[in-house]
Amino acid sequence: MSARYRILHDTHYRYDSPVSLAQQLVHLWPRPCAWQRCISRTLDVAPVPTRQREEYDIFGNLLIRLALERQHESLRVGSQVDVDVLPRAVPDLAGSPPWEQVRAALAYSGQPLPAEHLDACRYRFESPYVRLKQRLVQFAEACFPAGQPVLLGVQALMETIFREFTFDAGATQVATPLLEVLERRRGVCQDFAHLMLACLRSRGLAARYVSGYLLTQPPPGQPRLIGADASHAWVSVFCPGQGWVDFDPTNNLRPALEHITVAWGRDFSDVSPLRGVILGGGSHDPQVQVTVLPLEP
Repeated sequence: MSARYRILHDTHYRYDSPVSLAQQLVHLWPRPCAWQRCISRTLDVAPVPTRQREEYDIFGNLLIRLALERQHESLRVGSQVDVDVLPRAVPDLAGSPPWEQVRAALAYSGQPLPAEHLDACRYRFESPYVRLKQRLVQFAEACFPAGQPVLLGVQALMETIFREFTFDAGATQVATPLLEVLERRRGVCQDFAHLMLACLRSRGLAARYVSGYLLTQPPPGQPRLIGADASHAWVSVFCPGQGWVDFDPTNNLRPALEHITVAWGRDFSDVSPLRGVILGGGSHDPQVQVTVLPLEP
């Protein structure tokens, strides 16, 4: 079985004052990986960029660099992507090694690490939106008793976040500190992913932030609305012998055919759909519309 989707992602900036120069980084192309393949992709930018170049970032994600060197009062970046999502291997949660053993395998011991372990180590430490605090160790304490298989512990943490936190789109902003999210017990998928990352990394485990899309279902009897969806975020955890295993704390499930992977990194700052530097512009907030349409495979 597989699923095919068309993803429409439109970002529109209207500036209070003209922008004379802009450099933008765009993460909108689905990442090539074992469980998905991109069928087609188009990007529409207005005004037309002075320069546009595709490359891979340091984490292996497809990245588009845009340079706009003419004065403009608005910016629109629209993408259309068709992608096939394939079944993933089912992880053996109970058969995963104890979490203490995984932590030890990723720790520096003076001996060379296997290449896979060395790559995972970049996701063990603090990052701009993921600060490691003792309170986060305490929050996840019950999920990781001695000898607990690492993936069972991660699943327990995912279930705890889902049970104890409320989805509230107005409760946080991108820079809201994790300790505030922990105190208020409210946030969005980005907050829940950052919180889960911090809990895991605080225990010496390797976990990365995954950005993408999630197929949402309209209420019964109502049509699917264009622009009603949004970008989504979840977590992937490294397990020796099984590789990277994904968990979605917002929905309390392991991603499958309804999750489309775009990029992964240390946190949101590495994989924001659109970010950059502008000269001028004044105050401005983006209008973003996302639509995920299921297609016939």
